[in-house]
This record gives sequence, structure tokens and C-alpha cells, in this order.
Amino acid sequence: MKRVIKSFFVLCLIGCSCVFTCIYALSGTVSKNYKVTRGQELKIDSVVPITATYNGVKMSGSSISRHIGDSFKVDLKIFGVIPFSTADIQVVDNMYVSVLGNPFGMKIYTDGVLVIENTDITTSNGKHNPATDAGIKVGDYIKTVNGKTVTCNEDLLQLVTESEGADMHFVVVRGGKQFECDVTPIIDSQTGVYRIGIWVRDSSAGIGTLTFYSPANNIVCGLGHGVCDADTDTLLNIQQGELVEAEIVEVQKGSTGNPGALKGKLSYNTIAEISLNSQQGVYGFMRQTIDTENLTEIALKQDVHDGKAQILCTVDGGAPRLYSCEVKKTNKKNSPTQNMVVTVTDPELINATGGIVQGMSGSPIIQNGKLIGAVTHVLVDDPTRGYGIFAENMLETARSVERLKEAG
Repeated sequence: MKRVIKSFFVLCLIGCSCVFTCIYALSGTVSKNYKVTRGQELKIDSVVPITATYNGVKMSGSSISRHIGDSFKVDLKIFGVIPFSTADIQVVDNMYVSVLGNPFGMKIYTDGVLVIENTDITTSNGKHNPATDAGIKVGDYIKTVNGKTVTCNEDLLQLVTESEGADMHFVVVRGGKQFECDVTPIIDSQTGVYRIGIWVRDSSAGIGTLTFYSPANNIVCGLGHGVCDADTDTLLNIQQGELVEAEIVEVQKGSTGNPGALKGKLSYNTIAEISLNSQQGVYGFMRQTIDTENLTEIALKQDVHDGKAQILCTVDGGAPRLYSCEVKKTNKKNSPTQNMVVTVTDPELINATGGIVQGMSGSPIIQNGKLIGAVTHVLVDDPTRGYGIFAENMLETARSVERLKEAG
């Protein structure tokens, strides 16, 4: 009898241990924030069944419909019995956009000039770098010099040349915070001109793919990731920029270790002025007319499932086309652009581009007739694979642009 009791006790301990292990494992994978659309049930992606209850009652499609526009907490339970955690729920109406997939060009001018390199200057007394000595680093934005606004490389060059070696007062922005410093130019013994030891950039241009147009707020977006400087890998602080029409004229096929690219020709037809350059892409208010008769619903991220999907993009100068792919959600919750791994399976697209190439960023991803996301990056070691961002995240960023405009 004692042996039976002991065995039962051990089994109970094992059972409890399994439950706690399960809860601990789920704590790092189950999201604590969800959106639910009108009439739909809350779906939680988990290895074990999890139900959500509100005031002790299981959430259903009909009960959720009564909470349009509301935000509240629900209790999460494993197998509908074991209390697990809580989650914040926001009930929204169905979200529809016009899916695009056509290429666009970007013309960008930074807010100030961006420092992309610090270079020592050769003088009669050895090598020195006045900018570095003053605390200026790669990635900083130089806003003003001696009280004068610096808008381009030529502005800074002229001010340094005219200084004749006198101290110059700089206003600099780093990581959104402003500071001031003094820089003393020195003569470069190789050229005989005054220099301060930095290379700067004031503009940029490139090719991407438009993701969607939201008729609810007249916002168009694309790229799926931020526009960063190629040398510093920092998000460009844009003073002025625009999205323009573009035509693909050449494809550089990607291969292992060598990401390919779409080469385009930019036009002067403006699509939108850039209102926001963010980690989730570029956004602006549409200046053209878009057909909004055939809209596509955006899938909530918890409704995205691993499996077959399609990429909508343009690689030959023609109209956007659908190509087959597969998606698999990642656990990279802290990454704004790596929400899923995208694998190109379409032989025609692989033959044309090698898979995902630069310029395809922003290409819409469709699953079960809904927009689930956009391509953001290619994996250098395997060009058939890359990352994608959830469309829900891009739509939320688009709404933030609308709120900023309303705020003035």
C-alpha cells in the first residue's frame, strides 16, 4: 500500500512539474496583446489549446462584436481550465486596403548632413582629426555651424573653407538628442585647404515596392523596413523626400553570398511626399488616384499561419504578378521587420531573380485572400529566403501617421 501511495505521489509531482514546465515555456511565446475583428473569435497560436475568458465567460464571435472600439483584459487558460496569464484585447472593425505591389523610387534629403566617416588629416605635425576630438561620431547629424543651417555637403564645405582656422560652433543631433561642440579646422598638408576630418551625406535615392494604400486615411506605404544609410546602417532623419513612380529596367540575379537587385528608372511623377521613415517602412499621403473598388482585408497577425502564401511583385517592368512562397512565423518579438521567414518556391521567380532581391522590399504577401505582410529582407546565404513584416503592424504605423497629422 505504501508503495502504491508513493508511486501516486511521484506521478502527481511529475504531473505538476509538466504543467509548470508547460506554463513556463508558453510564457515566452504567447503574445500579451491582440487585435480582434468584428464577429471573429480570438485565436491564440500555441502548442496547447488556450481559451480566453472575459468576466468568466469564454469570448465568442458574437460577444466580441459587442465590443467594437473597446480595449479590455481577458484571462488566458490552458485547456480552458488552468489559469495561465492575461492579455490585452482591442476590438477593431474589418481592415481593408488596396494592395499594390508595383515599384517606386525614393528621393530623400536628410535633416542636416549625416556623418558617414571620420578620417584623419595629414598635417605638418602628424595626423589629427578635429571633428573626432570635438566628439563628433559616425551617424551624427550636423544641423548648424556658427548659427547657420547646414542643408547640404556644399554648405559645410564652404563654412569650413571660410573659417581660416577659427573655431566653429556646431549643433549636432545624435539619437534624437541635440548637443553642441566647437571644432577647429586644420590645414591638410596634401591639399593646402582647411578640413575638419569627416565625410558627410545629404541625400539618398533608391528603389522599393509599394505595399498598400489605405483609403480610410489616404496613406500609401512601402518598403516594410526603414530607409537606412548604407555606410552607418542608421535610420535616415528625413527633412524632405518623396515617393515617385519607377520602372524596372534590369534584374541582377541573386546567388549565395551575393544578394541581387532590381534596377529601376525613376520618373518625375510624385506618388506621395514622405511623412514618416520608420522601422516599419516609408509612409506618405497619396497624391494620385487609386482604384478602391476591389479592396483586400488585412489579416491580424494571430490569423497568419505557417504554410503556403503568395508574393505580389514586379520584376520585369510589367504589371505586378503573384508568385508562390511559404511563410513561417518567427519568435523575434523585438524585431519590427522579422515577423516571419519567407521562402520563395515559385520556379519562375527563382529563375528570374534567384529568389528575393533588393528592390522587392515591400512586396505584399497574400494568404487565403488576405494581406498578411510584406517582404523586408533577403538572407544573404540563401537568396530564396528572407524576412517579412506583418501587415497589421504596417497598418498601425499608417494610423500613427494620420494621428500625427491630426495633432498638427
